[in-house]
Amino acid sequence: MKAFYCHHFVLPLPDGHSFPMAKYARLHERIAAVAPALGIELHEPPAATDADLQRAHAAHYVQAMSDGSADPTLMRRIGFPWSAAMVERSRRSSGGTMMALRTALEGDSVAVNLAGGTHHAGHDRGGGYCVFNDAVVAARYVQSLGLAQRLLIVDLDVHQGNGTAELCAGDDSLFAFSMHSARNYPAVKPESDLDVALPDGTGDAEYLDALARHLPEAIARARADAVIYLAGADPYAGDRLGHLSLSKAGLAERDRQVFAACARHGLPVAVCMAGGYAPQVEDIVDIHETTVRLAAAHWRAINGVPAG
Repeated sequence: MKAFYCHHFVLPLPDGHSFPMAKYARLHERIAAVAPALGIELHEPPAATDADLQRAHAAHYVQAMSDGSADPTLMRRIGFPWSAAMVERSRRSSGGTMMALRTALEGDSVAVNLAGGTHHAGHDRGGGYCVFNDAVVAARYVQSLGLAQRLLIVDLDVHQGNGTAELCAGDDSLFAFSMHSARNYPAVKPESDLDVALPDGTGDAEYLDALARHLPEAIARARADAVIYLAGADPYAGDRLGHLSLSKAGLAERDRQVFAACARHGLPVAVCMAGGYAPQVEDIVDIHETTVRLAAAHWRAINGVPAG
């Protein structure tokens, strides 16, 4: 299974910043250590080009982000200080999802981006630590190559994917399914194709039951050729920015449900990591690592490859 990484394109942040940038290097370190045994190949993705980004975002927004002319208000909404390194990191993160989705569709069935999931970025703005919307950029990339006509975005980050909802609105070829905390960022939640808003404190049993009911609905309505799965670590009970209460075991079962549904319907799937803000970065990395391990197990099962 191919996994794409961009942790070495570091987003420079001031001391004390709340975004856990360190998780990406730690995740890569862990996956590299087990990659031979699990059948994982690690690859650096190309940067998304202006043309790639402009299939989802306004040309003036891409230009402003690229040359540093973005309004300070916009940068505050994103939550990062502008830098050329931030732009390159964001392009590489989008490139990782583009390549994971292309790889899955070209015969591998499953591939992973060890970053991505930046679902708060809309047509002409970013927000919530998201500069470019990698899932929609990737969806329109594979459409431009003729590899897929219809895509399903399964967003299981704890926050509603408002940017994705905006970008998919009025586009019947993209179906956005978001299952998230009802009382959480963003304050204004534009309507996705299918939104499932969960009350504070939702735990494993209630969450998994809701997913078991609504994921088949999303698949049936989307009639998609492939899935982009945002496997957020932030529904975890210990997350600082979430209001749900899933255990690590519950999050692993969530991933199994998604991969099992993709297998039943013969849907290629690209996986990206999305959010995670637990006080201990190792908890975030544990959750993401389990997602990658389960994706690799899904890939081995589909392709008849034994572990080890």
